[in-house]
Amino acid sequence: MSISLIAETLQIEGLDAIAFAHAQFSSKVNSLAVGEWQFSAWLDPQGRVRALFQLTRLADDRLLLLLRGGSAAAMAEALQRFVFRSRLSLHALPPRVLASGPALPLHEVQTANGALVLGCATHSLWIINDTSGDDRWRLAQLRAGWPWLPDESLSQWLPAALSLQRLQAVVVDKGCYPGQEIVARLHYRGGHKRHLHNVTLSRPALAGEPLVVDGREAGCLLEVISSDDGIEALAVLNDEVVEQTTNGRLDVHEKNLVIQLVSAWSA
Repeated sequence: MSISLIAETLQIEGLDAIAFAHAQFSSKVNSLAVGEWQFSAWLDPQGRVRALFQLTRLADDRLLLLLRGGSAAAMAEALQRFVFRSRLSLHALPPRVLASGPALPLHEVQTANGALVLGCATHSLWIINDTSGDDRWRLAQLRAGWPWLPDESLSQWLPAALSLQRLQAVVVDKGCYPGQEIVARLHYRGGHKRHLHNVTLSRPALAGEPLVVDGREAGCLLEVISSDDGIEALAVLNDEVVEQTTNGRLDVHEKNLVIQLVSAWSA
């Protein structure tokens, strides 16, 4: 089964669960209503994204994180070091699978037949307990610019390179959280040198594969999907390399790979 079909989920529950998550994560957790989800991230002190996830508020004192890459157990262990006297528990739940469902309003959350259902506008994403998962949701999310991070990309990219402010996974108008100073400095002073792109590839490639053009680092592939329409990917690309393309074509000669730019997103 493809790793992207596995639902790595982490539950945070207790009287201080919301306050703890609001202080640790980069989104406005305390504005999240019960029965809704939002994109969020956990950054390291240098502002790099160590975890990206869809954060669901299941009750007044209970949150569920669907990780978009990485291990729930590893994240729970890392977060535990910051709990101190907070009244909450962290639990990495047993792995489940992901499946596609019919359209449901963006950010809406429902339950059905024991599954948790996340509304994604054009479709819904189901977290289910059996083995009947599918990956039909992946292409729609790739084209929307919703990153899924391979292990090689964890703790590597700043939020702007993944377009997380556009998704409101990272905000600058809230109290301090890990990496917030770096995020705010880049937001107000500029300096973003890498951005997220939707691209097509001339051949299959691996998620997490670095890209080198003329001996220089050009970026990295985050997710690659083959379909009847061809091979599409999300890629973080250096602005300097993109500016030097001709008609949006990027030749990675070292890998005999041609990348065609389709669209790009701001920070």
